[in-house]
Amino acid sequence: MIENLKEINQIKNIEEKNDLIILEFDISNVVKVIKILKDDNKFNFNQLLDITAVDYLSREFRFDLIYILQSLKNNKKIILKTSIKENDKVESITGIHKSADWYERECYDLFGIEFINHPDLRRIMTDYNFEGYPLRKDFPLTGHTEVRYDELEKKVIYEPVKLSQEFRDFDSESPWEGMENKLFGDEKSNNKK
Repeated sequence: MIENLKEINQIKNIEEKNDLIILEFDISNVVKVIKILKDDNKFNFNQLLDITAVDYLSREFRFDLIYILQSLKNNKKIILKTSIKENDKVESITGIHKSADWYERECYDLFGIEFINHPDLRRIMTDYNFEGYPLRKDFPLTGHTEVRYDELEKKVIYEPVKLSQEFRDFDSESPWEGMENKLFGDEKSNNKK
């Protein structure tokens, strides 16, 4: 399988770890690479499992865009990885894999990665008026608006996010600290006969 993958000109790097094949490629070749992997009988990676991203805030190529494909015929999974800049637009693969529709919308909504020629690129998980992209490393924890339904006013209200001090000082060291250690049914051991 690896030898056949080396024949694809658009691949930069190939690595195999624990029956997983990891390919690095240039983003300008995304449609070509995925089409070859799906249509060529040597590969048959015809199932798209996921599209996601990883944010590296300090790098010039801020995002690693990751495609995960599976070949049921060959019982193999492949991870396709490419790096893109913050404002780069990526060609949509919805023409090759219909399931890419939701995954690309999710990447757009949570990371702000735009896909060219996507049939319906709009928010999918956050509200339409939501500001920012929540999975970016520079997304602020406070300062944006939150949406909630107010029972008294019987409508949806937009208001600034406010975290009270008690939520800011959360101690995550031990959830059991301060609890009395009692073993129920062990009362007889404390009784002296």
